[in-house]
Amino acid sequence: MATRKAVIALAALATAATMALTSCSGSTSPTTSDDGEVKGDITFLTNRTDLETDGTWAAYVAEFQKTYPDVNVKVEAITNYADDVRTRMSTPNGYGDVLLIPEVPADQFPDFFESLGTVDDLSADYRWVSEKSYDGNVYGIALGGTANGVLYNKAVFEAAGITELPTSEDEFIADLKQIAAKTDATPYYTNYKDGWPLGGQWTANLGAITGSADAQIEMAHNEAPWTEGTDMYAIDSLLYDIVHEGLNEADPLTTNWEQSKADFANGKIATMVLGSWAISQFQAAATDAGADPDNIGFMAFPSNVDGKQYATAGGDYKLAINKNSSSKAAARAWLDFLIEDSGFTETQGMISALKSAELPSNLSALSDNGVELLEANPAPAGEEGLLSETADKSQVDIWGNIYRQKLVDVARGQADGDKDSFFADLNSAWGAAVKDLAG
Repeated sequence: MATRKAVIALAALATAATMALTSCSGSTSPTTSDDGEVKGDITFLTNRTDLETDGTWAAYVAEFQKTYPDVNVKVEAITNYADDVRTRMSTPNGYGDVLLIPEVPADQFPDFFESLGTVDDLSADYRWVSEKSYDGNVYGIALGGTANGVLYNKAVFEAAGITELPTSEDEFIADLKQIAAKTDATPYYTNYKDGWPLGGQWTANLGAITGSADAQIEMAHNEAPWTEGTDMYAIDSLLYDIVHEGLNEADPLTTNWEQSKADFANGKIATMVLGSWAISQFQAAATDAGADPDNIGFMAFPSNVDGKQYATAGGDYKLAINKNSSSKAAARAWLDFLIEDSGFTETQGMISALKSAELPSNLSALSDNGVELLEANPAPAGEEGLLSETADKSQVDIWGNIYRQKLVDVARGQADGDKDSFFADLNSAWGAAVKDLAG
């Protein structure tokens, strides 16, 4: 979860750092010329310190230099990546040649990064190009991406006699009941105490239920998004029903994220709503526990549109080139190598940014079941932060965990109300914010 936590932390830094970034960008020196030859010294900044420790980055550099022997690549792995890189961006040449884009306002992308091409041109070959674009130009391409859905233990499903993955909420609930009846496993684990698994991990499926790439845009204008037929209703209704039916852990107040990985691997837990980023962590936990890592499966969120299933997918950190680099051709060659030829996404179990690439083997259930990956459309100009602003104003933390912890409490009878009253309260608060912000 290190990367996700870093992304969350970056959001908090964005406002405070905007003034500093703006003042620096106004005094940057002219871009150093580049003769276009793939040669020279470049520095690559990364948050993956573990890949420096285990020699992975060194192996990539050696492979890259077989094709480009005149390029010397220095890899700098930074533990406190978000804070350190933003600070280093105050000097033109202080943030390397190739880097992962920290939280920077989109209108400042041209001040710090080289355009990699237009959205129209690059979208034919790459996923998620609009996520770090501005005024039609792309400034970052994802090093990899993640799908959203449900982790499940294949051995537990087999022991329960489940032979087909669920494609609706009713089927999922029925499967959990079957697991409860035929195995000793906890059917679903909320990770209530740690909190964050109840937040963005569930909301990330926004759009998968209706198959709408505009779901986030639409929610910012919907005065009652917790109404039957919408994504948020389906997402939170499933969580409520799981808990109300007693299909989760006995005491949500004592859950433990790290222990849950081992328990899941050992077949003590059957399912969790998590992104595919978690697969490798759970497989590692299985290996450490002496369990079979192949038992860690991944399925789409249990929903369908006329029989068709969708899984939302988004890019992780985006690779960019420092606009002040004196070796831009070499920097672009390294960036392209990482995305297209290094094998990074395959070894990390991530979705490649290349549309032509097959899904990683750990997502085979999506391919086998004809699940379509859904990429969210960017908000229209002027509404880039509207969904987050609405969440803040309504105090319904759709990417956080507070309201879903309350939802769990209501569902298990530890707080007043029921599903209908809880959703009515959510709609009231959200609707008031929509009227105020979206008009």
